Amino acid sequence: MSTYFLHTDIAWLIIAALFAVSFLIQIFYHFFFFLRLARRRLTEEVTSSGEDVSVIICARNEGNNLERNLPSVLEQDYGRFEVVVVNDSSEDNTEDVLERLKKKYKNLRSTRINKDLKFRHGKKLALTIGLKAASYEWVLLTDADCKPASPLWISQMQKHFVSPLEVVLGYGGYKPARGLLNKLVRYDTLFIAMQYFSFAMAGFPYMGVGRNLAYKKSLFFDNKGFASHLKLESGDDDLFINEVANKINTGMELSHLAHTCSDPPRSWKNWLRQKRRHLTTGFHYRPLHRFLLGAEVLSRLLLYGTFFALLLNNVFLPVVIALFIFQLIVGLFIRRIIMARLNEKNLLLISPLLEVIITLVNIFCVAGNILTLKRNRWR
Repeated sequence: MSTYFLHTDIAWLIIAALFAVSFLIQIFYHFFFFLRLARRRLTEEVTSSGEDVSVIICARNEGNNLERNLPSVLEQDYGRFEVVVVNDSSEDNTEDVLERLKKKYKNLRSTRINKDLKFRHGKKLALTIGLKAASYEWVLLTDADCKPASPLWISQMQKHFVSPLEVVLGYGGYKPARGLLNKLVRYDTLFIAMQYFSFAMAGFPYMGVGRNLAYKKSLFFDNKGFASHLKLESGDDDLFINEVANKINTGMELSHLAHTCSDPPRSWKNWLRQKRRHLTTGFHYRPLHRFLLGAEVLSRLLLYGTFFALLLNNVFLPVVIALFIFQLIVGLFIRRIIMARLNEKNLLLISPLLEVIITLVNIFCVAGNILTLKRNRWR
């Protein structure tokens, strides 16, 4: 009987130790990484870099989105810029919309990829063609379903088009709507932005989002574009940035005027498919980036898991509850500031629940990707 109690005590000590370690790791991430973003000052003062800009949009069957969003891009309050739309094998009214808008806007250019049943391609080919067609050195990327938050989107982003910067990260959010799915999508987007902004500020830039991202055309072609990950469906934004970005050449713009806003996924199936596709790229990040991101997710999972387990142990209960509440308050305080920075509203109070759900969703998606990869290898 004494051996049983000894083993039980050791088990509880191990769980308590895991809780303590995961607590310390989470506190480290909040104070070393995320607090940097919370303390970042916002400025909406526009200073000109003097650079001309090429905005590139890849569109496949996006006629309605282009009709709704493209004018707000073409009417930006900026000196000299062009908008290059790559019509990627569209079968809807995309070409008609572009031809009609070209008559009104002289700064709109387009190129087209014809459909070839023998050759299957993704967005990377369309983006490469768009970059080749761009007239200017600095290119600013967005999507057809994105709308700039203001007429000063280009002006705010171009403030950073100065040496030694070659990459500028922006924020691309989603429109708010009713329902749990919308809150999950928006919080997931917010948390990913928290990571890539704060990691970049700490000297570890590892990704950007194609909804709002700028870099030099020469940087793309000097590094052979997407050659190293051309076979992957995703990675046109994060894997390329993971390869070329460093603490010296990477800047960011957080101003609300520089945001873009997109239509969110409207079904769970579409969102989960999107999540699985995006998470496939994480396996190809640099080892240090994989470690930093993996440690954050694992420690967060362990923190919640061991906390709920230790609720059954009266010995550790007061300390465990106090530490958990402390990290929860710290997290909410920092997130509150960051949400204001990124203009995300009505997510704070529900954020602990959303965080747990998204952590489980990410684990599910990664596990599904690994199983699919092993199945394909077996075949």
